[in-house]
Amino acid sequence: MPEVRDAIERATSALDALARSGESVEDEWQYVTDLHAVWRARLVEVAAARGAAALDPAALEAVERASAETRAIDDPHRAIDWLSTFPQLVLLAVGEPL
Repeated sequence: MPEVRDAIERATSALDALARSGESVEDEWQYVTDLHAVWRARLVEVAAARGAAALDPAALEAVERASAETRAIDDPHRAIDWLSTFPQLVLLAVGEPL
């Protein structure tokens, strides 16, 4: 049975990649850096609190599919859009309040 930490590990890796892409937009660098820091901290907080909790395999698959979608993004502006919404999707998948 997968655990919450499995989903968070996949999600933080995808989130980091989105931030790296978004940071290439010079005018948005500070926004991207702040957004990444806040959402990454929230995901890490969930992993610390509930990491060993069982997770429905369908929820892990949802996070994996969403993570795969982030890897297909090649436009840094689109990466910034996903940086602000992807973590919320992950939190919903693992049963966390936003």
